[in-house]
Formats: sequence, structure tokens, C-alpha cells
Amino acid sequence: MTGTIVLFNLNLRLHDNVPLHTAAANGPVIPVYIYDNTIKTRWPLGGASKWWLHQSLNALANDLNAIGSKLIIREGNSYLVLKELIQQTGYKDIYFEHSILPEASIPEDRLYKLCKRFGGEARRFRGQTLFHPSQIHTKDQTPYKVFTPFWNSCLKHEAIPTPLPIPHLQAPENWPDNIPLEDLKLLPTDFDWTNSLDKCWQAGETQARKALDQFVSENIDQYDNDRDIPSLKHGTSKLSPHLHFGEISPITVWHQVKNAIDLSPSKDRGGKVFLKELGWREFSYHLLYHFNDLDQAPLNKTFQHFPWVKDTGSLTAWQKGQTGYPIIDAGMRELWQTGWMHNRVRMIVASFLVKNLRIHWLEGAKWFWDTLVDADLASNSASWQWVAGCGAEVAPYFRIFNPTLQSKKFDPDGEYIRRYVPELKKMPDKHIHEPWTANQDILESAGIKLGKTYPRPIADHKATREEALIAYQQLKSSKALVS
Repeated sequence: MTGTIVLFNLNLRLHDNVPLHTAAANGPVIPVYIYDNTIKTRWPLGGASKWWLHQSLNALANDLNAIGSKLIIREGNSYLVLKELIQQTGYKDIYFEHSILPEASIPEDRLYKLCKRFGGEARRFRGQTLFHPSQIHTKDQTPYKVFTPFWNSCLKHEAIPTPLPIPHLQAPENWPDNIPLEDLKLLPTDFDWTNSLDKCWQAGETQARKALDQFVSENIDQYDNDRDIPSLKHGTSKLSPHLHFGEISPITVWHQVKNAIDLSPSKDRGGKVFLKELGWREFSYHLLYHFNDLDQAPLNKTFQHFPWVKDTGSLTAWQKGQTGYPIIDAGMRELWQTGWMHNRVRMIVASFLVKNLRIHWLEGAKWFWDTLVDADLASNSASWQWVAGCGAEVAPYFRIFNPTLQSKKFDPDGEYIRRYVPELKKMPDKHIHEPWTANQDILESAGIKLGKTYPRPIADHKATREEALIAYQQLKSSKALVS
């Protein structure tokens, strides 16, 4: 009896897995994950992503075992591995979730040719987004570059499909060879900063669905206000890594939130704001699909000529959370300790890097890529370009976050700062956002020696803001620019 090979990539789940569900209706299924270490990619997996992938694959394998199936893990060139699996099993059909990212592990046209060669069929299915980016376009059939009309177009589009249940999987008569998950060597073996991630996160579909249930039932009512307060433990959903690795589908998230809104008027405002955030994720994928160098080059080509500054010392201080600006240092340390950073703080630290320090946004994108458990090529690239002022739906370059004012507004009592910058825990609320303004008596009583126990600001906000604006004006006025 022949069956189907189902490829898992960024769809590490059993619910609403369309290729898996479709294959299950056609006979036996062999679930396969291939770790292709032969690809030369612009963005190899970062350390935090490797850690999460290991945990997620382990959870997926356990979930498959629980329903009488098995995850076959292989390593190597995807094309050659699949060719070998077809020859070993006689299973000539391959089903997979379509990857919207520009660097798929194996080009889809090669999959089609491989299956056809053996008399089988390769089929791709939806999964990463609510809509495929090719479905949403302007009246002129061009891609959107502004969020609001894009999202309005999405909302007017055809109905979002209903999420699918876990299918019944028929096992093959004989399972192909497998390798242990540990052989992929995804976990660090040298200096392991990811030790702390075990205390902060649980990967896998079960945890993803649990996180969604808790957020919708307990926290979504106040989401429109709470999402900007970094000290709140449940102010945001923290679904981003689960969504990125496909442990839960955006369609599942959409329907559960929408149903909660329909059943409870108290969830209407917060729920709609959250769905709009899901729309921003959708918009990021839309941009990367249509502008597949978004991860490398500014969407606004004018910025190819921007006078970025190379400053290794300042970049290192930013990465280590030693800038002298408490809200920035708290955010960067939260990132290092937990593999995640609150979204409001992401905007503050990003603005400081690209506008006050004038360091290229790609340096920030690279650091986030390596340290975020939710490192997502579409969201990471689009967000950094948005802050830098060179992408779509841009925050104008002249809009420069004042880290002190942002800190006072969104962390007024310094709770978030004290959590991640413990050397400032004794500073009074009045000065915790800008300790350099405190007199010597206050600093001494708080146990602070500026420049020793806590750094002085590495850049003056007002002065560097003016320098950035001058650079931007010169950029605008240059006749050599590409409009």
C-alpha cells in the first residue's frame, strides 16, 4: 500500500495542518522533518531559534507518538533525502506547507519534478498566513506598501477558512530509518546563554494552545492598554514564537479571538486591536514576498546613500544593555536573559540604535535574529525598516523616540527597569529613568557610581537627534538620490 510523505517545516503542529489532514484521507502517512545544513542562506538559524526548534521538534515527536504515528528526522540535502525516502518506502507523493519566505529549504519546482519522475505528485498547501500574499493586491494589481489599505483589503477578502482538527493517521507498514533529535546538534555546547530559556518558555503545540486559551480568556479585554506596559507579565500574548514555528496557525488564532469577541462584548476593543496586530504580521509577510530583498536592502532606495556610522564600541554597549539609558538597558538585558523583548521596548531600543547612534539597521536585525526566540525574517526585516524610516508604512525618520520620555510614560514606577537592571533598584522613581540627573547624595544612597556601577549615557539624546535630522535633510536634498 502506498501513502504520502508529509514534510514539516514551519508547521510543527497537528491541528490545522492542511497537508497532514489531506494526506491522512488518502492512506498511510510518514511525517518527515529534514534539517538541511547544506543550504547557503543569508540568514542561518540563530542561537535562540535553534534552541526553540529543538524543543519544538521534541514536542511534535511526542504528539505524533501519542496518536500512533512517528516523526522521521533526517539531516542533509533535502532533495537527496526525499529521493532516498521515496526509493525506500515506495511513497511517491509529497505534501508540504507552502513557504512564503524567499529561501525555502528546497525549491518547489524541484519537488514537483522529483515526484513526477517517480510517478507521484507534489502538492503544496496554505498555512503560514491568513491569506497568501499573491491574493491581496491593489486595484492596479500591485503590492500594498501601506498597512491600512492592505488590512482593509484583507478584511474584505473571502472568508478565512475554519481550522482543521487533528486527523487520524494511519501508520505505514514499515517505518524508514530515523536519526535522534540530538544528532542535529541544535543546542549550544559552548557558552550557553540559552540555559535561562528553559525557565522562561515551553515550546510545542500544547503550550501554544494553552497560551492562546489563557490570553483570550483572561487578558485580551485590556490588551489595547496593557500591550504598551512592559512590566506586565500577561500584557501581551507572547504567541509570536509559537506562530513563527507553526506550533499554532494564524487561522486558529484568528478564529478563537473572533469567537471570543462575538461571545463577550468586553473583549471587543482589546480583541480587535489584537487582530490588527495579527494583520501587521500578515503585512510583513506580504512585503517580504513581493520585495524579497527586504531583509537586506532598504525598500526606500534613497536610504542606500544614508551616512550610517560604524561604531563597534557603541554597538557592543547596546547589545549588552550598557547604554546608560535604563529603559534601553532593561530591554536589551530582557532579550539576553529571556530570548524575547516587549514590543514597545523593541521600538525604543531600535530607534536609539539607528537614529541616535546612527548604526545601520541591519546590525540590529542581526542581533535580534540571533537572540530572539521569535526571530522571524518577515517581521524582523519589516519592523527594523519601519523604525529606520526606510521601509513601508514608515515611521518618518524625523520621528525619534526619546527613551527617557518613553520610559516615564510606559514604566512610570520603574518596575520593568528594576527587574532587568537590578543595580538601579534603589533609585527613587523620580530619577530611575535618568540617573545622571540625580545629585551625589541620591546616587550614593542608591549605591550608584556613574561610570562604574552603572554607565553614563553613551550618547546625548538631544545632540544625536539633531545630528540625525541633519543627515536626513542632506539625504533628502541630494540630487544623486534615487526617488
